[in-house]
Amino acid sequence: CFSTGAAKLVVVIAIFLLTFYVISQVFEIKMDANIGHIFARSALDAAARSTKPPRYKCGISKACPEKHFAFKMASGAANVVGPKICVEDNILMSGVKNNVGRGINVALVNGKTGEPLDTKFFDMWGGDVTPFIEFLKNIQDGTIVLMGTYDDGATKLNEEARKLIAELGSTSITNLGFRDNWVFCGGKGIKTKSPFEQHIKNNKDTNKYEGWPEVVEMEGCIPQKQD
Repeated sequence: CFSTGAAKLVVVIAIFLLTFYVISQVFEIKMDANIGHIFARSALDAAARSTKPPRYKCGISKACPEKHFAFKMASGAANVVGPKICVEDNILMSGVKNNVGRGINVALVNGKTGEPLDTKFFDMWGGDVTPFIEFLKNIQDGTIVLMGTYDDGATKLNEEARKLIAELGSTSITNLGFRDNWVFCGGKGIKTKSPFEQHIKNNKDTNKYEGWPEVVEMEGCIPQKQD
């Protein structure tokens, strides 16, 4: 009787150990699979991060060198969407900020520090050009000046205003006409013509919108003013 009981006990223990071994093996396999899945996900995430293009200030296409300020800007779209001006990842003017308007939109930036100084817009369709002329005259030397049109930026411009903008480095301002799209970045006291300017004429045969040309965009790196 004892021998039979002992034999049964041995069999029960053996079955228990076998079951435990099988369960442990299955568990380890599942653990290995989960660990492998985690490592695979990590590798995929790392690969995704490595292939994702880096983001530069203002969303420009490449990084600016040292002692340069990144900028990106766009003119208005017809009379619906206002212009946008960004410098050093700081949106200075946009429809979202609700500080743009019909005419010429202007942002002033410190040429040494890149800090924003002022933003204004001047209605060149129904407004008066005199405040715009006074504003241009009062810009301090060494100031970066960014301008973008919205709707119409030329009707009220006179020769004095155009000359003052030309002195900031613009070459297209003399030809800026009714509802042309134009963006410009120059500076007070600049000694040469600015390389940062885009201009599209209002032409009913080529306009993207019924009465306005397509939006003009521009990006680049502005050299920091040196003492």
